[in-house]
Amino acid sequence: MSKEEQLNYSEAIQNASAYLMRFPLIPVRGIPLMNYIANNWDSIWAFCPDPSDLLIATYPKAGTTWTQEIVDLLLHNGDAEACKRAPTPVRSPFLEICSPPPIPSGLELLHKMDPPRMIKTHLPFQLVPPGFWENKCKTIYVARNAKDNLVSYYYFHCMNLTLPEPGPWGDYIQKFMRGQLSWGSWYDHVKGYWKEREKRNILYLFYEDLKENPRREVERIMRYLDLSVSDEVISKIVELTSFKNMKENPMANYSCIPKCVFDPSISDFMRKGEVGDWTNHFTPEQSTMFDEDYEKQMKDANISFRTLI
Repeated sequence: MSKEEQLNYSEAIQNASAYLMRFPLIPVRGIPLMNYIANNWDSIWAFCPDPSDLLIATYPKAGTTWTQEIVDLLLHNGDAEACKRAPTPVRSPFLEICSPPPIPSGLELLHKMDPPRMIKTHLPFQLVPPGFWENKCKTIYVARNAKDNLVSYYYFHCMNLTLPEPGPWGDYIQKFMRGQLSWGSWYDHVKGYWKEREKRNILYLFYEDLKENPRREVERIMRYLDLSVSDEVISKIVELTSFKNMKENPMANYSCIPKCVFDPSISDFMRKGEVGDWTNHFTPEQSTMFDEDYEKQMKDANISFRTLI
C-alpha cells in the first residue's frame, strides 16, 4: 500500500466518523457479530487467501496487536523503521471488519496487497473462511486468561464507540459468561482453536507466557515462521514490543483512529497490559460465581490458563 493510500485510509475514517455509531449485533451461524460484518458475511466467507498468507487469530483483547507487531518485526529482521511504514490495521488488515463507506473494509485492504499478507481475525474457528485451511496457511492463535480478557474487553467496549454499550460491570460479566458479546463466547473461541491446533498446524500461544518470557515466545514464533534472525535482533524485537514502547508507538497504538471512535478519555486502547488486573475489578462474590461457571464451561478442555504470574 502506498503512502497516499495510507493517508486515504486515515482520512476515510475521519470523514466517516460523524456517521459511526454503536452497531447492533446480528448472529451469524449463532455467533453475534456487528451488523456490517453480518451483512457482508458471504464475501468474508468466500475470501480465499494465498498459501503464503499468515493468519493471526485471537478473541478480542487477547494480545492481537502485540503479536502483529512481533511478527512484522520478525519478517523485517527487527527493522523498526520498516514497521512504521503504516498503522497496524493497514499493515495487517482485519479480515472481517466492515464499516460505513468510505472506510475501507478489511477485504478491500487485503485485495490491494500482494501476498504474503499478515491477516488479523477475531472469528471463532468455525467461522474462519475455509480457504485458510484448504491452502494450509500458517496460523498463530493467542489466548488470554478469561478474567483478564473480560476486564480488557470491558474497557474496550467502553471506549470503542462502535461496539454495543457494555452496561454496568456486573451485567457485563454475565454477558461474557453467556457469550453475548461481539465475536461470541470466549470459552468456545479458545477451545475451538485448541481442538484444531495439531490438525491445522496452529501455533497456540498464551498471553501470560508472552508476558512471563517474551524472548522465549518470540523465538517460538520465529521458528514457526521458518525464519532465522540473530540473538541481537531477537533482543531488539523484545524491547520494541514491550508494553511501554508499543503504547508510545503511533503506528501500533491505534492513535490513528479518531477520538470520536476510540475515546481515550474513557480508556486507552493499550490500557495496562498486565496479568492479574482482574483482581482490581472482581468482587470476591463475582470471582466465586465466575469460577464456578468457568469450571462447567471448561470441563471438557485440557487447557491450563494462569490468572497470575
